[in-house]
Amino acid sequence: MHAVILAGGKGVRLRPYTTALPKPLVPIGDQHAILEIVLRQLAASGFTSCTLAIGHLGQIIRAYVGDGSQWGLAIDYTIEDSPLGTMGPLLTMRDRLPESLLVMNGDILTDLDFSDVLARHRTVGAPLTIATYARQVRIDFGVLTTDADRVVGFTEKPSLDYRVSMGVYGLSRSTLDAYTPGLPLGFDEVVLDLLKAQDPPHVYEFDGYWLDIGRPDDYDRANAEFTSRKSHLLKGA
Repeated sequence: MHAVILAGGKGVRLRPYTTALPKPLVPIGDQHAILEIVLRQLAASGFTSCTLAIGHLGQIIRAYVGDGSQWGLAIDYTIEDSPLGTMGPLLTMRDRLPESLLVMNGDILTDLDFSDVLARHRTVGAPLTIATYARQVRIDFGVLTTDADRVVGFTEKPSLDYRVSMGVYGLSRSTLDAYTPGLPLGFDEVVLDLLKAQDPPHVYEFDGYWLDIGRPDDYDRANAEFTSRKSHLLKGA
């Protein structure tokens, strides 16, 4: 099984932590970088190879990770000289990708079973499988429904329930065939194009532990919780 980790972002939301350190290498707990945790989890899930898409401060990531042998992975790299969006880096390596692969952001702390996401993707035969997580937002105001100059409905401080992308995807290589290598391509564009073509992505619902450490609040939470969750997050790794 092969995974592509998107690790080329500047980590603007995590400044000043990411001024001199790439976001995937910010520390979690006392011993581990978030990227190391992800690589160990992938290896424990049965993945044997991985491509890191690097850009901002990529030479530091390359020096830290090397060839991946310390985790039992064969790791290679693709370099993003200019911003290509979420999915754009995949186009530059399309010819050397397997038909089905896992794609994920390099700043996720989760106990998601990565191998099961890829297995489900292969089983359903979808062009794209999106791992999703339930979120709830509470609105701190009374919400009005209006029609012209009349109030036709009212809800006091409602909660909005929705599912968000976790930044982990199963991808079929053929999904990339319609796009031009070297041009920026966002995840949103791919999803909208698939919906327009009436070939929708498949949803992989997950209700375990997930934090996007690109958000400062979640990064602080990850550090506060990692020690107590380490044996669970790195089981078998």
